[in-house]
Amino acid sequence: MKTFHSIFDYTKSKKSILTLGTFDGVHIGHQKILRKLVNEARKEDYESILLTFFPHPRMVLKQDSKIQLLNTIREKTKLIEENGVDNLIIHPFDTTFSELSAEDFVKKILIDQLNLGKIIIGYDHKFGKNRSADINDLIALGKKYDFEVEQISAKEIDDISISSTKIRNALLDGNIELANIYLGNNYSLCGGIIEGKKIGRTMNYPTANLKVDEDYKLIPKNGVYIVSSFIHNKTIFGMMNIGKNPTVNGVSESIEIHFFDFDKEIYNEEICVNLISRIRDEKKFESLEQLKKQLNLDEIYSKNYLSKNV
Repeated sequence: MKTFHSIFDYTKSKKSILTLGTFDGVHIGHQKILRKLVNEARKEDYESILLTFFPHPRMVLKQDSKIQLLNTIREKTKLIEENGVDNLIIHPFDTTFSELSAEDFVKKILIDQLNLGKIIIGYDHKFGKNRSADINDLIALGKKYDFEVEQISAKEIDDISISSTKIRNALLDGNIELANIYLGNNYSLCGGIIEGKKIGRTMNYPTANLKVDEDYKLIPKNGVYIVSSFIHNKTIFGMMNIGKNPTVNGVSESIEIHFFDFDKEIYNEEICVNLISRIRDEKKFESLEQLKKQLNLDEIYSKNYLSKNV
């Protein structure tokens, strides 16, 4: 897959088939659309293009809104590539772009720049300045500029909306298994490993501290999770705590992972942690010795769960 960080970086060749949208989560509803896009491209000998925008339009047009997204751009790119799309365009969204009229967007962007032959779009899609144009306007412009419009049905769009809402709610409730079902894969947190207070080492439970740089990335409910990571070409399982470490009077949120049977230094490395199941809430223990006993129980539970489910 080729990735472009501006519409104007794309060099048109043959006709394209395009879909556009946020595609946050690239969940099972999105995957269905991407399969349709890729299959149609092969059938028509078109280039498949997914056009998305960053920052998210709401970050620009409603700056007071605290948006939480399921994917960082890096995560989304990887997931889209796994679905076989030829080209991903991540165009910078700004107020100037938002001022484009519907016809200018179609003529100057979709036709002149992307050589559009067909677009797959939701029946409720709004576009152009102030989101003033709808699917009927797009169909009319399709006739004018000679491209085909295929509508995604109301049911499919509703399924996508419901899935996205359910995924976010499930993650905020700590129901990682439900979120993973709707995603079609494990929810992940990616970032760099930084030095922590190294308290875990004193209990024989050393941890890797994960720093997620993107403040818009949705962090699931605080608690202890069973997780996996692909480190040094090997899948490593472990357990992760999201929270404030109340037993040692922590005040700031942290993400700490204890990997099972793993003792290599990974400071400053970038890793992704896949969330498999949630074990329990974070709680304050009266002593480090009590915390250590609980961690031992968590480890036994985790390994038993993994032996039966993974």
